[in-house]
Amino acid sequence: QVQLVESGGGLVQAGGSLRLSCAASRRTFSSYVMGWFRQAPGKEREFVAAINWSSGSTIYADSVKGRFTIARDNAKNTLYLQMNNLKPEDTAVYYCNTFMGFGSYRNPLHAWGQGTLVTVSS
Repeated sequence: QVQLVESGGGLVQAGGSLRLSCAASRRTFSSYVMGWFRQAPGKEREFVAAINWSSGSTIYADSVKGRFTIARDNAKNTLYLQMNNLKPEDTAVYYCNTFMGFGSYRNPLHAWGQGTLVTVSS
């Protein structure tokens, strides 16, 4: 079973930036789509961004478009989420996972990790 480990979260003021990382216990990303999701307290997990690992094509939720950038490093087998101009409403636990394709988010290929907490103060 592949383990996904998210890191890079923390406390930041509104307008600040953070970069999240997602590492897998073994190489598994190359044929699939990788995505970032987030879950705020009392809310359901929601889609943030995704990238086709081989082509580099990306897709974003409207709420983060223009502020967040998803990227991958093939050599390091690591997924990133660069978050700029953070807002208090971005406060959530952020998770990554692998999917068969864009939109196939109801069926993640691996168990969800523990996530990394991002807290944005106003």
